[in-house]
Amino acid sequence: MIPRRTSQILETALRRQAAVALIGARQVGKTTLALDIAERTQGLYLDLESRADRQRLAEPALFLAEHSDRLVVLDEIHRAPGLFPELRGIIDRGRRAGRRTGRFLILGSASMDLLRQSGESLAGRIELVPLHALDVLEVEPDTASANTHWVRGGFPDSLLAASAEASAAFRRNLLRTYLDRDISEFTGRRVPAETLERLWTMLAHGQGTLLNAAKLAASLGISSPTVTGYIDLLVDLLLVRRLRPYHANVKKRLVKSPKTYVRDSGITHALLGIEDYTALAGHPVAGASWEGFVIENLLAAAPLGTVASFYRTQANAEIDLLLELPGQAAPWAVEIKLGLAPSLGRGFHNARQDIRPAKSFVVYSGTERYPLATDVEAIGLMDLARLLASH
Repeated sequence: MIPRRTSQILETALRRQAAVALIGARQVGKTTLALDIAERTQGLYLDLESRADRQRLAEPALFLAEHSDRLVVLDEIHRAPGLFPELRGIIDRGRRAGRRTGRFLILGSASMDLLRQSGESLAGRIELVPLHALDVLEVEPDTASANTHWVRGGFPDSLLAASAEASAAFRRNLLRTYLDRDISEFTGRRVPAETLERLWTMLAHGQGTLLNAAKLAASLGISSPTVTGYIDLLVDLLLVRRLRPYHANVKKRLVKSPKTYVRDSGITHALLGIEDYTALAGHPVAGASWEGFVIENLLAAAPLGTVASFYRTQANAEIDLLLELPGQAAPWAVEIKLGLAPSLGRGFHNARQDIRPAKSFVVYSGTERYPLATDVEAIGLMDLARLLASH
């Protein structure tokens, strides 16, 4: 088991709240982490995809009352949405009896269902903890090289597969699971798998570009609102990131459309049929794929509460990523370059004059850290991730 930095965050949350929801995409490692915590605390693990475990919860108040002194892990909570009102009563009764923390660890593979239900039924009783794919701070060089990590992405079974072919097969199977089963189950409605797969692939081809729902709709032969709804679905399933534009108080015409990224680089490459580094290095999407890989790793390392955005004006002043860290007045500016000899254009300097960031970095493919311009440092991904994690 690769140690996860989220483990400490999760254990701290359980010490201060009655229920904690661990949110992350399917197969990202939630169950492995939860089982480790349950084993160390003598907790009870229930898999709600198992009919037997669902039957044990036919009368949840009675069953869970027998385990009131233990942490109860509820995996695949979307399988039993009716549990949320029951959990509210159990938590409130436990509080009155002095059992105020560490009652339930809830695992969810989608934000939409869990966030809505917890907001309605467990407000003030639940804390949300995100679990990202394996990031550069968690993957040792002897486990996987940086290029292997980039090609295969951060899903553990993909990254740690015995071969490139096995890794690609895992990711293809994961895509099919989402398209053929999970999406319909999470939404409760039929979503055309072929259309959604084409849209997902188009987003991979357009990694990091401004969202143009009308153009995507025309290519797919569906309406713009339908495209927007499908992208909302992929965002809620934690498969696509919608990076919002930064709203600065400047006298410039700002771009208002978000940028979209397929969140895991390995899924991006699976959608595009890229199986190894040789194929990726010569592919037109390589630069945009690297940008998405860097963004996901930096956000995984950044402190909770960090707000991410990008900056672009109609005059092409641009910064790839702005990070507003908790407690800091000005954001950090991050430009992302694939290659070992990064250079900066006028657009980045103009954007810095508009934003006046607290720190400015250029993340490139190398590992050395050195000044690139006045108040701008070239830095490797690992070093910037460590710097963010220390805040």
